[in-house]
Amino acid sequence: MTHRPDRRPGGAARGARALARDFRLHVAQTSTAPLGIVVTKAQGTWLTDATGRRYLDLLAGMGVVNLGHGNRAVTRACLAQLRRHLHVMVYGEYVLPSQVDLATRLVELAGPPFESCYFTSSGTEAVEGALKTARKHTGRRGLVGFALGFHGDTFGALSVGGNPVYRDPFLPLLPGTTILPWQDARALRAIDRRTAAVVIEPVQAEGGVRVADPAYLRLLRARCDEVGALLVFDEVVTGMGRTGALFAFQECGIRPDLLVLAKALGGGLPLGAFLASRRILATLAKRPALAHVTTFGGHPLSCAAALAALNQTIARDLPGRAAASGRAFLRGLQDLAARHPVIRAVRGAGLLLAVELATPTATRRFAAACLARGLLVNWTLHRDTVIRLAPPLVITRAEIALALATMEAALDDLRRPGH
Repeated sequence: MTHRPDRRPGGAARGARALARDFRLHVAQTSTAPLGIVVTKAQGTWLTDATGRRYLDLLAGMGVVNLGHGNRAVTRACLAQLRRHLHVMVYGEYVLPSQVDLATRLVELAGPPFESCYFTSSGTEAVEGALKTARKHTGRRGLVGFALGFHGDTFGALSVGGNPVYRDPFLPLLPGTTILPWQDARALRAIDRRTAAVVIEPVQAEGGVRVADPAYLRLLRARCDEVGALLVFDEVVTGMGRTGALFAFQECGIRPDLLVLAKALGGGLPLGAFLASRRILATLAKRPALAHVTTFGGHPLSCAAALAALNQTIARDLPGRAAASGRAFLRGLQDLAARHPVIRAVRGAGLLLAVELATPTATRRFAAACLARGLLVNWTLHRDTVIRLAPPLVITRAEIALALATMEAALDDLRRPGH
């Protein structure tokens, strides 16, 4: 039989227009207005589409590409692992060097109480694993999350998420779950001896880049200690240097019992993890054994990429760079806010920044105006008046200046009649 060239979606012969059409037809859409950019190249902080147009990327794959697109060290690590093997068995009887080396490096850098690491394929899977671990370890059923918190879209993760817009269509969720108001010290009394785990983001990313007060986090830690609940830090977004420290908890003055990582952890490949003491994680190996398993979590290719990315992050002091670049970017945003009343607030930690505008309509128009000028931004899932900025940590001061100038032009567009 003679085989013709593949002209279906993904075939090399397909043009950009046909790809865009079949993207809408055959790739399940969860947005009524996807950006629809046909990406042909990604390098550093820039994307290139099928027409050759370049875009300055302030999204970084939603905070994934901390080292910038196309990092050579990550690529070399992937190629080396490809030459060794791909999937053999992730959780089983095999020792996978890239997985072991990554886990060892992570717990060294995180420090006590973290001694062991359970790898998953994504952030929401890591949250699910942390919730199961907490319930099984404590023998309790109660879970606590916070208003506007976001931890993923599976049933357990959604149960501790704090936005009714996304929770209510999927009710009933896990019983015994309580959502507390953000940074209300009096509400911490709801954490009691029925509570297995309290899950919090040190910076609520999808909730509008709301930075937790360290004093409040200390009260939360003390309350969990008082009643024997486990404290889970969801650092899927904030981890790996984005806020100015390798892990955001390192600047809070407290240490959680479980630490959840993903996004930038994988260096651009799918990878999540939750870290804890060996005593806590040992609960997954008994009564019954194999109480939590995964087929692809900790895949050797993802772990090779992650270890290379982690080593680059430390060697190049990207957390320090994020802190310095974030301060410069925030100052520029504050200057914009002083000249444009449509901006109601700017805030952030490191290179996780927010521009809060007056209305959802203004926010959508601002994002569209930036896109038209070659700047990729978007609003947050749970706050439709907030533009979240999470560029690669390698963004240069010149690129920050270009981003600010483009935002200024986009804001000027909003003032013109008909825009």
